[in-house]
Amino acid sequence: MKSNVGTADRIIRILISAVLAGLFFSGKVTGTVGIIMVVAAGIFTITAAIGFCPLYKLVGLSTCPVKKS
Repeated sequence: MKSNVGTADRIIRILISAVLAGLFFSGKVTGTVGIIMVVAAGIFTITAAIGFCPLYKLVGLSTCPVKKS
């Protein structure tokens, strides 16, 4: 699995997941919307941790810098 998530993208994903989880666990957002937000936060965290986003692969996008050899 080739990495397709760059450093800046990883930081943004972690920040977004922290905000989404914070909103849910503080009680600001509840119900179905809250559960969807927590699931999205989990997906953002996992993709940031492993450096691979399946959706990016489907659309042919990569935020990783090109390595010169």
